[in-house]
Amino acid sequence: MTAVLLLVCGATLVSVLARRVGRSAPLVLVTAGLAASFLPGLPDYHLDPDLALLVFTPPLVYADARESSYLDLRANARPIGLLSVGLVLASTLAVGLVARAVVPGLPWTAAFVLGAILAPTDAGAEVAVARRLRLPRRIVTILVAESIVNDATGMTVFRFTVALAAGRATSLLQGVGEFLYQAGGGVLVGLLLARPAGLLLRRLDDAVAENAVSLVVPFAAFALAESLRASGVLAVLVAGLHLGHRATGSSHRARLQEAATWTLVTGVLEAVGFALIGLQLRPVLRELHAGSDPVLLWYAGAVLAALLLVRIAWVFPATYLPRLFSARVRARDPAPPWQYPAAISWAGTRGVVSLAAAFAVPLDLPRWDLVRFLAFTAVLGTLLLQAPSFPVLVRRLGLREHREEHQEALAEAVAQETAADAAWSRLQELIGSGREDPPEPVLERLRDLAEHRRFSAWERVAADGQPEPPTAAYRRLRREMLATERGVFVRLRRQGRINDEVLRRVMHELDHEEAALARE
Repeated sequence: MTAVLLLVCGATLVSVLARRVGRSAPLVLVTAGLAASFLPGLPDYHLDPDLALLVFTPPLVYADARESSYLDLRANARPIGLLSVGLVLASTLAVGLVARAVVPGLPWTAAFVLGAILAPTDAGAEVAVARRLRLPRRIVTILVAESIVNDATGMTVFRFTVALAAGRATSLLQGVGEFLYQAGGGVLVGLLLARPAGLLLRRLDDAVAENAVSLVVPFAAFALAESLRASGVLAVLVAGLHLGHRATGSSHRARLQEAATWTLVTGVLEAVGFALIGLQLRPVLRELHAGSDPVLLWYAGAVLAALLLVRIAWVFPATYLPRLFSARVRARDPAPPWQYPAAISWAGTRGVVSLAAAFAVPLDLPRWDLVRFLAFTAVLGTLLLQAPSFPVLVRRLGLREHREEHQEALAEAVAQETAADAAWSRLQELIGSGREDPPEPVLERLRDLAEHRRFSAWERVAADGQPEPPTAAYRRLRREMLATERGVFVRLRRQGRINDEVLRRVMHELDHEEAALARE
C-alpha cells in the first residue's frame, strides 16, 4: 500500500511540474519512470493486467465518451470505423508478419499475439496537443473515438489470438463469431445500463449523489459486460456517449461538480499510467531469459518500424480511396487536405492498455518473455518518438483552422441571440400576465444581462485582430474587482469580523461568478 501511495504522489507531482514548465506530461512521466526504475531500493511495480484494465480503462474511456459528441461520432463513423477496426486488424497482421520474419523460431501464434497487443492506440498525448493547438475538431474527434473504440477491437483480437495459441479457437469463423458477440454484447450492456442510470440521474436533486452514480456507471458497465464475456470497453463507451448526450437533464450543480471530478480522476490516472509504463523496464528486463543480447534491439526496432509504417500506409488510402470509388461519399464528404491524414497517421502512440495486455500474456505461450519485451519497447518507442514530435509536425503542417473557429463562433452568436430574445420574451410574458411585477432596477438589470449575453458572442466573432471589445474589458476589470473582494473577505476573517462559514459562502459565490466570466 505504501508503494502505491508513493507511486500516486510521485506521478502526480511530476505531472504538475511538467505542466507548470510547459512540457508534455506523458513524456516527462515516462522518462521519470524509466529513470526511477533503476533507483536502488525502489520497489518493483509489476503491472497486474486485470487490476490495470479494471482501474484504468473504465474511467478513462467513460470520461472521453462523456466529453465526445455523439453527433460528431455519427458524422465521422466511416473514418472512425476504418481506423478502430480496419487498422487494428491490419496492424495485428503487419506486426505479426514482421515479428515472425525477424525473430528466429517465433511461432506464428506468438507473433500475432504481439500484433494484437500493439494494435490499439492510446492517443491521449496527441489529443491533448491537438486541443491545445486548436486543431480542426474533426481530427480531434477521430483521434479520440479511435483510441476508445479500438481498445475494444484490440482486446477482442487479443483474446482470440491467445485462444488460438492455446488451442481453444480452431477457426477464423469462430473468431469472427466471438468478435461479433463481444461487440454486440458490449453495446447492448452499455445501452441497458445507461437508460436506467439516466432516469435515476434526472430524478436526483443532489449533486453528490448524481456524481456518485456517475462514478459507479463505468465500473458497473465494464464488470457486467466482462462477466458475460462481452466487450467491457464498448459497454463503457456506449454508456458514456448515451449519458453525455443527455447530460443537459442534470442539475447545474451536478454538471459543474462532475466536470471537476472527472478532470481530477483522469488527470491522476493518466499520470500514474504513464509513470507505470516507465517503471516496467526493470521487471521486463528481469523476465527476459535472453539477457541483454544486442540482437534484441534489432527485433524491437523492426517491430516498432512495422507499427509506425502500417499506420501511415493505412491512413492515406483509407482517407482517399472511398472517395475515389464512391460518388456518394465524395458528394457527402469532400476530400480533406493531405495535412489531415498526415497528422492522423503520426498520432499512434500506445499506452497502458497495450502494456496491460502484454502482462496478461499466458506464461505457457512460447517466448512469452520476448513477446512482453517487444511489446514494452514498442509502447515506449511510440511515446518517446511520436509524442514529442507530434506538436512539431502539427505546426509544420499549419493545421490550425481559423475559418472553422469563426464558423463555430458565428453559430454560437446566432444561438446566443436567439436564446436571449426568447428569455426576454418570456420575462415580458410573465410581466404582462400580472404574475410578476419586478421593480424598475431589477428589470433594468435583467435587460442589461440579456443584452450582455446577446452582444458578447457577436463581439467574439468580430474580435480577431481587433482592439479589446467591451465585454472582454468587462471580464478583465471584473476579475480585478473579484480579486480585491476576496482580499477584503480574507482580511475581515483574519480580523475576526466574519467567521469561516461566512468566508466559505462568499468565496463560493465569487468563484462561481469568475467561472462564468471565464466562458463569457
